[in-house]
Amino acid sequence: MTSPETLAAASHRLTGSSKRLDFEHSRGTVSRSVRRGRPTLYTSYAADQALLNTPAKRWWTGVLLVLAIAAPFLVAADLTYLLTLAVIYAIGGIGLNLLTGYAGQVSLGHAFFLGLGAYTAAVLGGAPGTTTWGLQLDLAIVLPAAAIIPGLVGLVVAPLATRVRGLYLAVLTLGLLILGEHLFKILIPITGGQGVGRGVAQRTLFGVDLTATYAIGPLIIPPAVSLYLLALVLLVALGVAARNLVRGRYGRAFAAVRDRDIAAEIMGVNLLRTKTLAFTLSSAYAGVAGALFSILIGRIAPEQWNLFLSIDFLAVIVIGGVASISGTIIGACFVVLMPRLLEELTHVIPWITVSSGGVLNVFQLQTIVFGILIILFITLEPRGLYGLWMRVRNYFKAWPFSY
Repeated sequence: MTSPETLAAASHRLTGSSKRLDFEHSRGTVSRSVRRGRPTLYTSYAADQALLNTPAKRWWTGVLLVLAIAAPFLVAADLTYLLTLAVIYAIGGIGLNLLTGYAGQVSLGHAFFLGLGAYTAAVLGGAPGTTTWGLQLDLAIVLPAAAIIPGLVGLVVAPLATRVRGLYLAVLTLGLLILGEHLFKILIPITGGQGVGRGVAQRTLFGVDLTATYAIGPLIIPPAVSLYLLALVLLVALGVAARNLVRGRYGRAFAAVRDRDIAAEIMGVNLLRTKTLAFTLSSAYAGVAGALFSILIGRIAPEQWNLFLSIDFLAVIVIGGVASISGTIIGACFVVLMPRLLEELTHVIPWITVSSGGVLNVFQLQTIVFGILIILFITLEPRGLYGLWMRVRNYFKAWPFSY
């Protein structure tokens, strides 16, 4: 009987392969002279699937990261607030994109998990009040707990949600949101009650007071910048984790369930496990975003975690790009910074006002713009702003050819 080693040797002889030509074990490394002008030349699957698989991606990622770190030192305090809010929206948007964009599970209850993370952080990290609980723990404990508690709730809810899909799933998550909003209003020791609210977690990380102003040489770091940098570090870590997840076997399972769940189950994908993982991760990401959001605004009330907040996050992934981590970050910046741009139009167009009194105020115009953009992107460019960028990039990569 022929041994496996003999068969492997015979196979090498028949195919003409040898150790010298065995690129699969060369880790995708070739000489620079060979790669020059061909940045997408790969000699292994590992090189093709790398996180930053071209020199241009590595270079631009470094440039954007440096700009993101330097941005709060170059803009005014109000814009630093908006940049922090955009980073927080990006974290929550990545969670929703894992569930809706990659796994195909439509959710309107994302705001409930943001509120759950916010109140988890407020109870564990906030100061006790006359009617509210507070343990005054460090953010090093509070932020992981703000991910774990919503993640566990998502784990409990997931088996119910996996029994339905499409419109029924959207209605189920909407019911969860309504139920959660009611619970937030009546659980006074946790939330402070309707119309009253409560304080948030204290800004202390590993014993360092983030409400103080620090100086590193000539660089002055005020409290707003400290919170922004904390949120940015979490965005980078969670974004890389999500990107690694979706480019592996779990990401392929998400895509299979999204495209055709019955066919995915026939091929061996465990639907319950896959959908449960998507719900749990999405809830955990939303919890972290909710905790940071509560710290940013300073005081939270049960009325904040409503359907409109869930729609904002849906706008983030639809406008930015469904099933795209980079698109989620682009969409978060667009959704957060667009109202500020519309405010600038009040100085140019007289019938647009900041408050009531004109034909349209900024909030009404923002709602109209977001609605129109969602319709246009769903019908014309399902991959959102990221899809538009891909078209522009591919055009210049192929220029002057049209194919």
